[in-house]
This record gives sequence, C-alpha cells and structure tokens, in this order.
Amino acid sequence: MTNITDIIKQSIEVKQSILQNADLVNNIQKVADKIIETYKNSNKVLLCGNGGSAADAQHIAAELSGRFYINRPPLNAEALHVNSSFMTAIANDFSFNEVYSRSVEAFGKKGDVLLALSTSGNSENIIKATIKAKEIGMTVVGFTGENGGKIKEHCNVLINVPSKDTPRIQEAHIMIGHIICEIVEKTIFSK
Repeated sequence: MTNITDIIKQSIEVKQSILQNADLVNNIQKVADKIIETYKNSNKVLLCGNGGSAADAQHIAAELSGRFYINRPPLNAEALHVNSSFMTAIANDFSFNEVYSRSVEAFGKKGDVLLALSTSGNSENIIKATIKAKEIGMTVVGFTGENGGKIKEHCNVLINVPSKDTPRIQEAHIMIGHIICEIVEKTIFSK
C-alpha cells in the first residue's frame, strides 16, 4: 500500500533541497528578472513541454497572461502546444521532434524568452526548440531535473530541480513557476 505521508515527505525534501541551494534560488531570481526585462521591452514569453510538463507550461502561461494575485493587464505568454492543428500538422508533415522548433521559428523573436520544461532534459523536440530559440536570439530557460540533461548545453539559465523522480520534479517546477509569476507581477504592477 502506498504511504501518503511518505510521498508528502518526499515532496517536502525536494523543496527543502531547493531552499538550501543558493545557486538555484539565485537562478530563479535571474529568470524572474529576465522576464521582467523582457516585458518592459515589449517582448513575450513562450513555453514548451511534453505531457505533464506541457500542462505546467500552459499553467505558467495562464498565470502570466491572465493574472496571479493582481487584477492587471495581461502579459504576453503562450504555451506553444495549445494550437493542436499546428502541432498535428507539423508532427504529420515533418516529425514530432520538429513541433516546438517550428513553433519557436514561427512565433519567437529576438529578445523573447523560451521556458523549456523537460524533467529529463533529454526530450528531442525540447532540445531542438532550445537550439532554434538561441539561433533567433531568445533567452532560453531550462526547467529540468537534477542533471539537466542535454538541454542544459543550450540554456542561458538552468533551473535543475535536485531530484530524479518525475512527479517530485514537476511539483517543484510548478512551485518555481508560481514564484516567478509572483515576482514578475508584483514588480511590474505593484504601485
């Protein structure tokens, strides 16, 4: 039988590890600062991920483009997988490995930010998106697990959660996403 309290303790342990990692906490602040700068320059944030990471990408995009705590104007943020016709056409006509790099090429501009979520850091379509984003002149932020995987080579900032357990990594990703959204919103809109 699964022990609920053990699962909760494991989640807390990952978050405690983040709290004790000054470099990782500093990187979270760097990402928030970069996104603030991006919005002040009238640029946007694009996000990508697969499966649960796609859901997290969409969640973070909604917090930025909708609201977090403050009723305020929307910020330009989009999860790249939400256009299902585009995604399925690219997957069919090219390959699934091209869906995000083609999206970045279509919608990304120099000065934009790409948040690339991959718990392993090794999803081929996410790696290709980070490479394309760097070519365009976007800032690339990787949200990964402990070792960063292959995408760490293509990131300006890496948020590598100190865990190898996918559910615990994803729980931390959404917590970090919420922290970033709160910092961005309060900085831009608080009087």
